[in-house]
Amino acid sequence: MSFMELRNATVQYNGTSVLKDFSIQIEQGEKIALVGQSGAGKSTLLNLLYQKYKGDASLVPQDLGLVRALSVFHNVYIGQLDKRPTWYNIINLIKPQKKEIKTIMPIVEQLGIKDKTFEPIRELSGGQQQRVAVARAIFQHSKIFFGDEPVSAVDEHRSQTVMEAIINNHQTVVLSMHDVSLALKNSTRIVGLKEGQKIMDEPVKGIKAKDLDDLYKN
Repeated sequence: MSFMELRNATVQYNGTSVLKDFSIQIEQGEKIALVGQSGAGKSTLLNLLYQKYKGDASLVPQDLGLVRALSVFHNVYIGQLDKRPTWYNIINLIKPQKKEIKTIMPIVEQLGIKDKTFEPIRELSGGQQQRVAVARAIFQHSKIFFGDEPVSAVDEHRSQTVMEAIINNHQTVVLSMHDVSLALKNSTRIVGLKEGQKIMDEPVKGIKAKDLDDLYKN
């Protein structure tokens, strides 16, 4: 039995099939990149997997789900709200505790946003906000990471650092990716989708960017 799997999943929105009889098996420790055109079904597949396995998984969705009025610290801390007593969460909302700051600082430093720790999210760029969402996911200490274009707004210089942080802090990783070269560099397996169907499912070794061209042809 596989670590994670979906069998014959079909999803429709307004009468249009987004996933068609889709099956996938994922083994523990794999780093999987979902690639394909916008609308191919990557986000839907990612969400189905997350809903099934969210008990031991963290998610960075496209909309990020950050609280814009709160600081970077508080948005990262939210990742463990359910693991702390309500009274303790309230204390940290009013005055971040040294213990929690000490735990969160290495994560935000790793992602290059340490200097933004106590700034409100609304003052951050899109790429910085994505890094906060990744930091929140890392702070959850989950074994599985699901990310829907988690570095799409991060500049090229920082994107590899963020990818390494994701991979180094999670056993199993499934990412929807638009950057093919980044996907090939940071995954062990490529799953290509087109019009809701699986067109490719191969180990990344030996795959070149041009081998994925057919996924992006209309």
